[in-house]
Amino acid sequence: MTGTPFSVTTRTTGTGAVVTVAGELDVATTPRFRAGIDALALRAGQLLVVDLGGVTFCDSSGISALIAAHNVAEAAGAGVALAAVPDRLGRTFGLIGLGDFFPTYPSAEAAFGD
Repeated sequence: MTGTPFSVTTRTTGTGAVVTVAGELDVATTPRFRAGIDALALRAGQLLVVDLGGVTFCDSSGISALIAAHNVAEAAGAGVALAAVPDRLGRTFGLIGLGDFFPTYPSAEAAFGD
């Protein structure tokens, strides 16, 4: 597939972290996504928000990486939420039984209640 170049950026906030993903989240790019998650220093009570607004494609390895991010946050005692989930990916979550697994918000700011 071709399209938006893959990027993953992280920023910390006083109450957690935002990981913004753009491009194709697939078998070739999930190692970079996971490395970004693993580099975070989440603490109990914080929130990890994964902003998917720029994701153009997500395969099963991308979905597995999102579940892994959930597990990393949970192990730290932090919460996790998804922001700006593309409609197609949201439908996929529903079809595979993950529709209620991740809290979702229209933006990272909304996830933090800003």
